[in-house]
Amino acid sequence: MTRILVAGIGNIFLGDDGFGPEVVRRATGSARDGVRIEDYGIRGMHLAYDLLDDWDALVLIDAVPSTGHPGALRVFEADHETLPGTPGLDAHSMDPSAVFVSLRALGGSPPRTVVVGCEAADVGERMGLSEPVSAAVGPAVEALDTVLADLVG
Repeated sequence: MTRILVAGIGNIFLGDDGFGPEVVRRATGSARDGVRIEDYGIRGMHLAYDLLDDWDALVLIDAVPSTGHPGALRVFEADHETLPGTPGLDAHSMDPSAVFVSLRALGGSPPRTVVVGCEAADVGERMGLSEPVSAAVGPAVEALDTVLADLVG
C-alpha cells in the first residue's frame, strides 16, 4: 500500500499564510487508506521527525509567494536537490526547505514531494484568508484529490 503524508502548513495568524491549515480542515473527504492528513501549522520540526517514517510521498499544502495573481493555484513537484546546506532548526517555524534540511540532518531523506500552493494576497498579522485565497480553498481540495489519485494510481 502506498503511504502518503498530506501536510497543511502555515501560520493562521498571518492572513493568507493560513491557506494550508484551512485546506486540510476541509479535506476530510480526501482521506483514504494509506493517506494521513494533518495540519502542521508552524511545527516544522514535528514534520521533519514525522518524515523519518517510511513515506512514499508527501503533499505539502501551503501559501506561495504571489506573482501578481492572488488566489491562483500552483501544483508542482518540489526540488530537493537545490536545498541549502545548513539546517534552520527552529521548532516554531515552517519553511519547507528548512524542514527538508533538518530531515537530512536527522538522517532521513525527503520522499517525492508535491506542493499544492496558492498565491497569497496578504500575509499581514491578521486571522482569516483574503477573498481570492478563500475562493481557492475548494479548488485546492479538488487538486489534492487529483494529486492523491495520481500518487496512489
